[in-house]
Amino acid sequence: MKPRAWLPAAAALLLAACSPAGAPPADADYHRAESMRPDDAALAERWERSCRLCHTTRGPAPLAGHAPSWRPRLAQGPAVLLQRAREGFNTMPPRGLCADCSDEDLLRLIDFMSRPR
Repeated sequence: MKPRAWLPAAAALLLAACSPAGAPPADADYHRAESMRPDDAALAERWERSCRLCHTTRGPAPLAGHAPSWRPRLAQGPAVLLQRAREGFNTMPPRGLCADCSDEDLLRLIDFMSRPR
């Protein structure tokens, strides 16, 4: 590894660790998440079938549209998020049980869910 090649990664981790966790989701955040739907019909169908149940409820999955829930995850970068979505992580099953989701679909769903509303 090049000298100082680790600096950007260390800085990102430090910023994520020092960032305020933010308030936990409020009832309004859950109501907003429940009403979210991607504009693209095919993506919306995948969202409804594979993502919505876990990402709109009071569970371990990050709440869709709630920036504080996604901030530490986004700090890890899109490659890590894609890998975890593809392979599964903690309570998330591989591909979020979306067998027909391509990597591009997964990235678009991550983008949709992680965008603050």
